[in-house]
Amino acid sequence: MKENIGKKKQKTLQELNLEDDFLFAKVMSDKEICQRVIEKILDIKIKEIKMPEEQKVIDILLDSKSVRLDVYVNDDKGTIYNVEMQQGKNINLAKRSRYYQGNIDLDKISKGEDYLTLNKSYVIFICTFDPFGKGRHRYTFENRCLEDLDIGLDDETTKVFLNTSGIMNDVDDEMLEFLQYVEQSTDEVAFNSKSDLVKAINQKVNHVKHDKAMEVQYMT
Repeated sequence: MKENIGKKKQKTLQELNLEDDFLFAKVMSDKEICQRVIEKILDIKIKEIKMPEEQKVIDILLDSKSVRLDVYVNDDKGTIYNVEMQQGKNINLAKRSRYYQGNIDLDKISKGEDYLTLNKSYVIFICTFDPFGKGRHRYTFENRCLEDLDIGLDDETTKVFLNTSGIMNDVDDEMLEFLQYVEQSTDEVAFNSKSDLVKAINQKVNHVKHDKAMEVQYMT
């Protein structure tokens, strides 16, 4: 029995929350839900997205560190959205976002192509902890001139970090309910939510959790 001491018991599929990679990827594979979640996070409207890719792997060079992305999607304008779920504290999150961004760019440009062909892109992390310790629910980063913050680099890259444990009054009620649901993905939380988005996500969550094929896939 010694070998079991200290080992964390794996959750069943029914016990998963949206914060768990497997459930998050399966829910975000729903084209409509994926689009609505991205629109909500970025406060934008997207005409259409292509089918999300689950666990897209970018492996550019033989000796380089490959990247496995939770959710990777393009819209009708070619904009790239990479959405990642991050549990537990990770001091390398900023550097990881930088590495992901670089690999996405390398994956999209061929030798000899003009840099203008690089797509506009967003790297989004949904965190169950505060990555910057300032109490915000949302941290958005773009490259700007330190000497004059009115001057943007206009490299069309944006990094967004959401924090489920934020305490500031910096997002609307629907976003707060979504962030709560990330950690507590239950029928009760969805029932008490006023958000149509949360209710739609919960329906997809229940569909995944009661799908026998999904349960086999999760366990294996």
